[in-house]
Amino acid sequence: QVQLVESGGGVVQAGGSLRLSCAASGRTFTPERMGWFRQAPGKEREFVATIIWRGSVTYYSDSATGRFTISRSNAENTVYLQMNSLKPEDTAVYYCALRLYGNSAYSYWGQGTQVTVSS
Repeated sequence: QVQLVESGGGVVQAGGSLRLSCAASGRTFTPERMGWFRQAPGKEREFVATIIWRGSVTYYSDSATGRFTISRSNAENTVYLQMNSLKPEDTAVYYCALRLYGNSAYSYWGQGTQVTVSS
């Protein structure tokens, strides 16, 4: 079993920055990719960013491109999301997710961390 624990959420003013972290633990594994998703009140969960573990290739949603940066720790199964120039519409619960090799979908999800951007 794999556990994902997010941290770093909080309240920030528009234009500010936050850095989210997600640590994966549990059975011995190497992720195929880890990603960040978010869900705002009354909306469906949406993709934010993902990083392919081998080669650290990254992909972003249109709303995240240019403002957010996903990265990973070389030593540990940890992924980060640096969020700059935050906007009130970025307010959401942010979830970390992990996909293992051989799987076609994200199999493991964190409990979520709240990000609130005030105007």
